[in-house]
Amino acid sequence: MKLSFSEEDERFRAEVADWLAAHLTGEFARLRFRGGPGDEHSFPQERKRWEQQLAKGGWTGVGWPQQYGGRGCSIEQQVIFFEEYARAGAPGRVGHIGEGLAGPTLMAFGTPEQQSRYLPGILAGSELWCQGYSEPGAGSDLANVKTRARFDTALNKWVINGQKVWTSLAHEADYCFVIARTDPDSVGHRGLGFFLLAMDQPGIEVRPIRQITGTSEFNEVFFDDAHCDAGDIVGAPGDGWKVAMGLLGFERGVSTLGQQMQFQNELDEVVRIAKDNGRARDPVIRQRIAKAHAELKIMRYNSLRMLSGQNDSDGNLQREALIYKLFWSSWHRDLGELAIDVCGQQGQLLEAAPYELTRLQSLFLFVRSDTLYGGSNQIQRNIIAERGLGMPREPRLC
Repeated sequence: MKLSFSEEDERFRAEVADWLAAHLTGEFARLRFRGGPGDEHSFPQERKRWEQQLAKGGWTGVGWPQQYGGRGCSIEQQVIFFEEYARAGAPGRVGHIGEGLAGPTLMAFGTPEQQSRYLPGILAGSELWCQGYSEPGAGSDLANVKTRARFDTALNKWVINGQKVWTSLAHEADYCFVIARTDPDSVGHRGLGFFLLAMDQPGIEVRPIRQITGTSEFNEVFFDDAHCDAGDIVGAPGDGWKVAMGLLGFERGVSTLGQQMQFQNELDEVVRIAKDNGRARDPVIRQRIAKAHAELKIMRYNSLRMLSGQNDSDGNLQREALIYKLFWSSWHRDLGELAIDVCGQQGQLLEAAPYELTRLQSLFLFVRSDTLYGGSNQIQRNIIAERGLGMPREPRLC
């Protein structure tokens, strides 16, 4: 675990900070500290242009190998980039799913044809991706997916039917990676495929889900004879689980440190309000703030520990990574509760009619979902017990 950086790394830090200071201006100035949890619906078009601005500066794919057009930065420099990005208040990345998940997965498991077709658009910030994992009956347990894929020999295409849900920014995405069952008689992890679908086609319908925050960055996505080319399956039919798990390993990679800097920004805002309104004089509030601070530091050290053992080629992480989702999602939920308590009675009042929320009100409501999506806390505890501690598997009915 490395906790210090070289002189070269510090020069890189200055380069990142200078570029962000110079470019988070003009039309992008209002994007500072926007687009985070509970605010992901805001400024979609402006944030798309910001992605392309990053690409022009060479700041997309900073950790991608140079052979794929990336910057080829070391782990330390990737950490620095994400830290400075969050420190500058740069907006939430609408290209994260493509750059952080689809791209590394294609590099690890895709064919040269898939890589040459899809990676340039991700790197340029011109093609956005969404994630087709969760379903109405398979939100936390991915192995229960029911979406089907069959190969039509006459069309020479894969035909997809089914439904996905909680698909972030599907209404803005150009492509979706979809887990679907290629063997209709299979159950569990077996018989799955990992497909790459264009969203702009007649067989795909996107319906927004209005949330308690009043916003709709989540969607339902319906596939009714949607199709993709024969070559748009990553791996072989039946390899879908392996590819999907590799992708989740990338999800818990170096970008988690940027996420923590975003958390630090949120905690800083809570502390600022507590000082301003006097709630900081309450010993219980002070104790909760101190606990949040200490646990955020623990989160960072554990991330550095798990990154030190990451295998970049296939997304595999050390066992320490198994606790990450449970820890951060519980911490973030608690921060939302702390935030609304620090606001006191003011936190119960709308910012404006008919339903305009403050940033911390949106945070409080949105973070309830953190402990559900991407594998609920209950599923995470099962994973820790079975894969990390070697305990007996949970009994299953089928």
